[in-house]
Amino acid sequence: MNKLLYKSTTIPENTTIIVAAPVDAKWSDFGFNNTEVAYIEKSVAQKLPFVPINRYDYFLFIIAYDSNLSDNKLNEFLRKKAHALQKPLNWHKVETICLRVQDDNENGLLSLAEGFALSNYQFTKYFKEKAKKENSLSKIIMYSPELKDDKVVELNQIIESVYYCRDLVNEPASAVNPLTLAASASETCTKHGCSVQILGEQKLRSLRMNGLLTVGKGSPQSPTFTIIEWKPENAINKKPIVLVGKGITFDTGGYSLKTGGFMKNMKCDMSGAAVVISTLKTVAMSKMPLHIIGLVPAAGNHISSNSYTVDEIIKMHNGTTVEVINTDAEGRLILADALSYAKKYEPELVIDIATLTGAALRAIGELAAVFMGNGNEKTANALLQSGEKTYERLVRFPLFEEFAEELKSPIADMKNLGGPDAGASLAGKFLEHFTDYPWFHIDIAGPAFTTKEKNYQGIGGTGFGVRLMFDFLKNYCTSKTQ
Repeated sequence: MNKLLYKSTTIPENTTIIVAAPVDAKWSDFGFNNTEVAYIEKSVAQKLPFVPINRYDYFLFIIAYDSNLSDNKLNEFLRKKAHALQKPLNWHKVETICLRVQDDNENGLLSLAEGFALSNYQFTKYFKEKAKKENSLSKIIMYSPELKDDKVVELNQIIESVYYCRDLVNEPASAVNPLTLAASASETCTKHGCSVQILGEQKLRSLRMNGLLTVGKGSPQSPTFTIIEWKPENAINKKPIVLVGKGITFDTGGYSLKTGGFMKNMKCDMSGAAVVISTLKTVAMSKMPLHIIGLVPAAGNHISSNSYTVDEIIKMHNGTTVEVINTDAEGRLILADALSYAKKYEPELVIDIATLTGAALRAIGELAAVFMGNGNEKTANALLQSGEKTYERLVRFPLFEEFAEELKSPIADMKNLGGPDAGASLAGKFLEHFTDYPWFHIDIAGPAFTTKEKNYQGIGGTGFGVRLMFDFLKNYCTSKTQ
């Protein structure tokens, strides 16, 4: 994507300006005349979503907010207001906007810019006349005498990575399969200084990654296992952080076929993989001084004469045998092999990200992701805080010891599905068996993909998790140096 965000220490002439300030602001301080101030105050009192002013050569839009909002809530309010202004900007074919926030509130200014940038994303690749569909906005200027250049650079990098993540998820399975996903990861991350290794079927067999191999048996493309490593010379962690992303490039459910329309949009079942790849891309672009490894097991869960079936017993990478109760509980099988493989790095922390269970979606909807794990409370709280800051929020679920009983099999070490209740936690408990290090699991089944445009996340792949993980890793890096 082209650079979208810029900084300016002056307000450009004849440019559409968006002003955000508290409802009780002294509006004349922003250069509004008496007539405009009276109109703004009346409109704000009526609680209009925003106040438009037409100066003929350009427009002004005023966003008024409650000064009692917490920082996180204010920042999210501004992101959503930016999205609400997207259509008016298109109606008037506005190409450049300048943003101004009272008292040069840096976080508020960045959040407003982020909201406009994220709202401006489109997936128009397959339209015949895509130029007619494209948004008019091409330049977002942040007015601030104090804003540092590195903040603007970082936000551009984050936006670029979210766009990339959304693109991967929005592509049909004919375009993004295990082979092309691995190739895209390699091209993207290598360009920014990561080392990338792609393991194919033969190597996976030698490693006995039978969870991944078994799930991918029915697909026309062989499964892949991509290892992305960012290891700068100035890395401050002696042991790496490992991120694992579920890469089911299409999920039919296998012979436990998805019915009732639930197969629709299952191209998004590789969202976890897309988040991990995009996070490594952002980390590398920002030159973050952390040693981070991304593991991406990828397979298609298709139906063919070679597909795996219910009642099959799989001997996993770590030697555990698993009875297959349901072929639609496949994501945990490929993640389990990846989590076992992660042990070789003696990691400081492992986080897996996956569209794993419908139970997570049913429990908390699309507004947040479910997370759980055995890592320490400090790390758990840091994840929660990053979720609140980015509004990619997390809700912690338990991993009770009793859940392990639900996963016992009479003919194997485990089964891949428990009872009808607590499905998200049971899936997490299954994954925990394959870890022996500090670990957290994030189930993004709810917020990874949306079929209706509600806010700046748009329609289709939302990129949920990229901003969360980058903020968490950035803060993790800071905490290591304090």
